[in-house]
Amino acid sequence: MNTFSPLDHVRIILSHTSHPGNIGAAARAMKTMGLSSLYLINPKTFPDKEADVRAVSARDILEKIRVCTALDEALDNTVLTAAMTARPRDLSHDVFNARQGARELLRYARQHPVALLFGTETSGLTTAEVSKCQMIIHIPANPEFTSLNLASAVQVMAYELRMALTENKTEPVPLAEFPASFNELELLYAHLEQVMIASDFLDPQKPKLLMQRIRRLFGRARLEKEEVQILRGILTALGKHW
Repeated sequence: MNTFSPLDHVRIILSHTSHPGNIGAAARAMKTMGLSSLYLINPKTFPDKEADVRAVSARDILEKIRVCTALDEALDNTVLTAAMTARPRDLSHDVFNARQGARELLRYARQHPVALLFGTETSGLTTAEVSKCQMIIHIPANPEFTSLNLASAVQVMAYELRMALTENKTEPVPLAEFPASFNELELLYAHLEQVMIASDFLDPQKPKLLMQRIRRLFGRARLEKEEVQILRGILTALGKHW
């Protein structure tokens, strides 16, 4: 009989993967450390023989891969997502190194689904993709050569998650706290944008970086379900006056 592990709550999400071999190698890297939930967003090629070859004995992970057409679908019902990126970002979320980030993810994964988001091999994650996350994780590397193969990056993070679990230093989020899900936060952002447009606070033709700043603000706050409900109640009441 299989027992539950917090690693069962960790999703590895690969966005727009170009090389199917990296999908197979990522699956193998995951299985060696006890992860099994792999999501793909619009891969260039999958299923593919090269993915099967590179997966070796981890083909069971390939067989249950979730292939999604959009990031929102892959993040459904998660409460915390980390963007894997080495590039400095404007309006950056909280930034963790690999070890710190693994511990933070595992703290939530003891009770709730979380995700690690990896970008395409050539250009990494887009600004829009990073904005859907609540934190950034970078893998410290040689500053003169920071390029890391996609599957290798998955292996590093899978190892750090395994070590965080083994160390047993992370505490679960207190039961009194019920973190808001990705879906609930997206509804809040849409509601807030609607009210700001109706009140003439936001010009949809010239949005600048307002919504990106708001996502960063609430991403740091790690809102609970009840807090989202309160905020949406306020927005509804204000909306009635417009």
